Amino acid sequence: MIAVDAAGGDYAPHEVVKGAVAAVEEYQLDVALVGRKALLQMLARHHGMKSGLTIVQASQVIECNESPLQAVRSKPDSSIVVGTKLVRDGTASAFVSAGNTGAVLCSAFLNLPRLKGVQRPALCSVVSVDADSPFLLIDVGANVDCRPEFLLEFAQLGTLFARGVLDIDSPRVGLLADWDVSNGGSPLIAESYRLLSNSALNFIDNIGGKDILRGKADVIVTDGFTGNIVLKTMEGLAGILQNFLEADRVFKIGDSLRDTALVHYSQLISIAERMDYKEYGGACLLGIRGNIIVAHGRSQARAIKNAIYLAHKAVRAGVTEMIGDGI
Repeated sequence: MIAVDAAGGDYAPHEVVKGAVAAVEEYQLDVALVGRKALLQMLARHHGMKSGLTIVQASQVIECNESPLQAVRSKPDSSIVVGTKLVRDGTASAFVSAGNTGAVLCSAFLNLPRLKGVQRPALCSVVSVDADSPFLLIDVGANVDCRPEFLLEFAQLGTLFARGVLDIDSPRVGLLADWDVSNGGSPLIAESYRLLSNSALNFIDNIGGKDILRGKADVIVTDGFTGNIVLKTMEGLAGILQNFLEADRVFKIGDSLRDTALVHYSQLISIAERMDYKEYGGACLLGIRGNIIVAHGRSQARAIKNAIYLAHKAVRAGVTEMIGDGI
């Protein structure tokens, strides 16, 4: 069973319930909505209650503007804490939330043990601009201040995830940096580069900003602050592309170029859709004993459905067990 925070996110609970119902119907999964039971029952009936959908009571809600640690400690019956504890107790195999990201991370760190050998759990996002060559970006928000050994650990976590979920035998690891280490630069990057070069990982080199989307690496490693900016930048670019295409500007051309424009138009649509956060669903928190998926705060039904499916894939691949054995 996959637990879903029905109170978290800008469009909760309506869009969360709608997405959960769609996931149950499309993927034949068992999903538990966590939140205020009476309201969720009413919404579930409205969207077509399915036999695989259950509801777990949680009377409190952690708002997006609350201090994460304080909120988690002061609201033990919040949907985020209750959902995390369902994973801890083995009732749920995964927990999905589009709520306060800091609170989700705090709840996971307080209620779920780290895997042996893991110093810092990290958020890992699957990016599939090229449908045939998706890559991982890690960390995308869990760790702002990092040491070189943390980035080495992120590379190990990402490598294990890429093997288990993306079926890549020897994932190529790149370190996000826009300069040649031999010419100086950040001490963090220089030492991280040395550690990665001397590791048993398939480390290829630094990856510059211009190369992030070019398929040069299967796992791109960075600190959580930088990774979050990169992810949000890609989301913004996807939005701009979609707005451009919806404006129909591509068709304001001469007849002689119309066929070529149609080809490019379809390609742009495909790229924009794959970069859209609604398609990849969310980011996996790696390095703890449990599957936690952090979805975008603006997630609507399609994004929630895809986040639930991402959780299902992580469970099916045995990501937690695989990382525990491999790390």
